[in-house]
Amino acid sequence: MANSTYLYQEFWENRIAQRLDKPQTWKEVCDVTYSDTQILNFPLIATSGEPAVSTGKFASAAERTDLTKVITFIPVTQTNQTLGMITTDVDAVYLDYADQAQSNYASYAQMGDLLGKKIGERVETVLLANHANWTNFGDTGGGVLGLASTTITVSANNVDDIIRGVIEEIYTANGFDLYKQNGGFIVWRPEDWTFLVQFMQSNGFNLADANLKNGGKIGVEYLGLKHYVSTSHAANHLFAGVSAVQKLGLLKSTFGKTYVTETPPSSTAGMLSGTGIHTRLDYGLLVPTNLLPIVFDVNVV
Repeated sequence: MANSTYLYQEFWENRIAQRLDKPQTWKEVCDVTYSDTQILNFPLIATSGEPAVSTGKFASAAERTDLTKVITFIPVTQTNQTLGMITTDVDAVYLDYADQAQSNYASYAQMGDLLGKKIGERVETVLLANHANWTNFGDTGGGVLGLASTTITVSANNVDDIIRGVIEEIYTANGFDLYKQNGGFIVWRPEDWTFLVQFMQSNGFNLADANLKNGGKIGVEYLGLKHYVSTSHAANHLFAGVSAVQKLGLLKSTFGKTYVTETPPSSTAGMLSGTGIHTRLDYGLLVPTNLLPIVFDVNVV
């Protein structure tokens, strides 16, 4: 007997499935400026330009009336650093009019939302790719952590050493006041975060119990730093230091805006019969020279 052939009903979801959005830490760790100015200026007085203190001018009461003990005025040198929002990244899609009519999934509202998320994730990537402009932190030899570029193998046994080492270097660089004012941070990879949670769950009493219960929360403050996770790191580099030191400039009028163009011109001739959608990122990054010693490129395996 021959097998029967049947047609089966099919069900389609009425919208595209939710995507897995990448973590974005840039709003938490950077000093973000939204502006329509192309160039942002950051005046500063470098250490070399500060007036030196003259000692022993009036060592005694007699010297205070000695006209030969003149005050020497020391010149101050001010300099300026600029952040230019001159780099542009674009994300764009095209939807044909027939596709929009015949498919619930060719929705420019959904595509616009997706493009916005992609641009936010792009900010995270360019931020963490800026590690060459931070101060190297690594293994100085024999497992001692400090200002070095030798990579560290992160483990549950040394996450606390990394945290303490970062804070020590902030103190050594005289970053006390900014650290107290802004707080400090480190952006881990997911595998490093696992070691941190393991350490938190193994140490202390109330804190260990809390972390056993909730598994460790992103953004938790622990051992003097706030801890974040990102999946957008450049290979072998973590970001740490004093919060809101690295400057991130975003062009206010274009960031987060979706542009819709009907019947856009084609790349060859004529125009396309559909809708062009794009969003753009105009940005710039700057680590001020005098604050460079308190932001770190943590070199890891």
